[in-house]
Amino acid sequence: MKPFEAAVRLDATSNCYVVPEYPAAAHYEVLLALIEAAEQLGIRNYHVGVTATTADFYAGQNHPMRRGVSYGENIVPALQKAGVLNVEMETATLFALASIFGLRAGAVLAVYNSHVTGEFKPHAGEENAIRIANEAARILSKWDATKRKTGKPHFFPSMLNNAR
Repeated sequence: MKPFEAAVRLDATSNCYVVPEYPAAAHYEVLLALIEAAEQLGIRNYHVGVTATTADFYAGQNHPMRRGVSYGENIVPALQKAGVLNVEMETATLFALASIFGLRAGAVLAVYNSHVTGEFKPHAGEENAIRIANEAARILSKWDATKRKTGKPHFFPSMLNNAR
């Protein structure tokens, strides 16, 4: 299970909406809610970090191709050195668009295909990712109610102590 705090924008799609230098980051409240949800549910095998969003599944993610050469032939090792935990195809666009439109977004992904080991486990972690996402939505709803009650525009942890 991997809740992501940010995404490397290698997707090209998000560039259609904003300059490439614009960050693709999860909203901090959503990230905190995802972590809180995993903890409350007793799911301990999660990692918080950075993902990389690529434009396609094959060349952009260093998968072997029958013909041609991938521009990203060495992309996975380079991303690993930078501490990137995952490669996928959606998160950067989701994060960038949510930020541009003043919405909150986060991501929790079930990882079942390892670019490093070649291990493939279909559907591994999907049920836990769904549970975490659902619980995080419930948590965010509670936090939103607390923000309304206290008149504060942003959530902060000690707010929960004062709301009791």
